[in-house]
Amino acid sequence: MSKIIFNEIQRKQLESNPNVASVSDRAIQYNAEFKIRAVKENMNGKGPTQIFMENGFNLDVIGAKKAQSAISRWKNTYKTLGEQGFLEERRGKGGTGRPSTKVISSEKKLEKAEARIKYLEAELELLKKLEELERQVKK
Repeated sequence: MSKIIFNEIQRKQLESNPNVASVSDRAIQYNAEFKIRAVKENMNGKGPTQIFMENGFNLDVIGAKKAQSAISRWKNTYKTLGEQGFLEERRGKGGTGRPSTKVISSEKKLEKAEARIKYLEAELELLKKLEELERQVKK
């Protein structure tokens, strides 16, 4: 997340840019067409700051590093998924997370299951006591 926080005037200025889909206090969402065009221009030799300035962005507002990091991310997406990577929602898809490195024995699994059962039973008892206390208070 960016350290830059956009004020109301800056957000309105960014939202008026046709290459912007939406703006929050800290983030700018760009249109897929702009991302594709920016990556292609960058691969043809244009620098990130030049691309952003030519497309109506004030680098004093968004920061030059934001332009460079955005183009860098977009190039990686373009190399792996092509133009289609920008046209479909991908958040949350394909994330494998960190795979577990340890193999759990059946004894350990049983031990964990028993501990969870014990915890849930204690939680149920607590809820029953709370309900009883609430009934007593109502009387």
